Amino acid sequence: MNGVSSAPGYQAPTVTVSSSLPRKGVAEAVLVIGVVSDDDGPKVLSAGSFLDEDAVAAVESTLQALGGTGGEGQTHRLVVPSLPVASVLTVGLGKPRDEWPADVIRRAAGAAARALDKVAAVVTSLSAIDLEAAVEGLILGAYRFSDFRSPKTAPTDAGLTAITALAADAKGATKAQAQRAVDIASAVATARDFVNTPPSHLYPGEFAEQAKALGEAAGLEVEVLDEKALTKAGYGGIVGVGKGSSRPPRLVRLIHRGAGKPRTRGAQTGGAKRVALVGKGITFDTGGISIKPAANMHHMTSDMGGAAAVIATVVLAAKQNLPIEVIATVPMAENMPSATAQRPGDVLTQYGGITVEVLNTDAEGRLILADAIVRACEDEPDYLIETSTLTGAQTVALGSRTPGVMGSDEFRDRVAALSQGVGENGWAMPLPEELKDDLKSSVADLANVSGSRYAGMLVAGTYLREFVADGVQWTHIDIAAPAYNTGGPWGYTPKGGTGVPTRTMFAVLEDIAANG
Repeated sequence: MNGVSSAPGYQAPTVTVSSSLPRKGVAEAVLVIGVVSDDDGPKVLSAGSFLDEDAVAAVESTLQALGGTGGEGQTHRLVVPSLPVASVLTVGLGKPRDEWPADVIRRAAGAAARALDKVAAVVTSLSAIDLEAAVEGLILGAYRFSDFRSPKTAPTDAGLTAITALAADAKGATKAQAQRAVDIASAVATARDFVNTPPSHLYPGEFAEQAKALGEAAGLEVEVLDEKALTKAGYGGIVGVGKGSSRPPRLVRLIHRGAGKPRTRGAQTGGAKRVALVGKGITFDTGGISIKPAANMHHMTSDMGGAAAVIATVVLAAKQNLPIEVIATVPMAENMPSATAQRPGDVLTQYGGITVEVLNTDAEGRLILADAIVRACEDEPDYLIETSTLTGAQTVALGSRTPGVMGSDEFRDRVAALSQGVGENGWAMPLPEELKDDLKSSVADLANVSGSRYAGMLVAGTYLREFVADGVQWTHIDIAAPAYNTGGPWGYTPKGGTGVPTRTMFAVLEDIAANG
């Protein structure tokens, strides 16, 4: 048996990998096993090497008597006296398959964890199908956020604290897989924590301090620009958006140099690939003078979801020691109406010199992102990934679970495919050239919004494209709805912050490290 510890920061459950069902120390644990929906009734999957025939038969007959079918996500709690665990939880995987997509296992593990909300220890055979997906799903499904609850309503138990993952091989390589899964799930949970923290407690200055602490703990280079430095350097978008708030803006830079040989500045080839990450960090968005309706404005606590995911991703890259350079540039501001706020009709100068007529102060995300993108491009990256809760039009076009992915055609498609592979389901979208005409201004280089009600997600992406340096492969991931689940929990996704697109961005970084 091999123990795996969680990384500093978010305290994930301890994960142990075992090649057999433990006979001791699991008397209070629940065994989670997958079942499929067969024509003859529910059948236990991938537990034969860990359970004897009598135990499997007992599970299947009891489950059938309870009306269980093995339908995807269906859970049942059983007692099997011959097993050393307190009880068994079956989770449905649907119809049998020759190969199991990782996200089916991840969702099943998440559903199991949610069904076992007050259980401290879990043993699972789902890990024999896909170790990493099972561990990620259990940790993410067990996620809780109760930092602001008083003793009257706070959970009295510690939740899931220990996972035993059953696998055919419990040697070093398998342990490394489990640790990778713990690190990824912990990164997602960190992003969720940021998103779920209320704006009364997570404002630009505090957000920057927490990002700095995480970065320094992971060995990253850290730079923080305050409002004076931003003004002096000409970050007109960040300063313009933030000047309506009594809590001034920040720009945070987190740099992972990687184990590869650094590329010489100005060189087009040689050395490790350099990837820029940019994430929108609006800690609360009232809309500014162009104020939002009161209904559901509290959801705007999630408007820094892109920044949260970027911070979590660059820290994860450092923990996994990816052999590439990853440079995160994270603008942070609070968009408030006040006597000092920018007005519709104002003109500001973005970092780098482009002037913008602000027709709508509620289209503020693109203003702070444009500054950050120009700064990120000064590092001469090979690739740039930007993510943001940018437009309500994303939700209209793609719904609440599907991020829109725009940018350079080849890189956009690569990112979307990797996103779908990890279960975050990004979908490639175009940026038609004619949309640039919708951003014409009579007094400045650009307007920050279109006069048309159509293609709002694509228009926002078109605006950002104007600030990406020539030759940089780039993508914009709009996560307006996917970053924050306003409905009920499902699979491994809780209500509230989801951590999307942390796993997408990390998958892209790993792919670049492996394939350039």
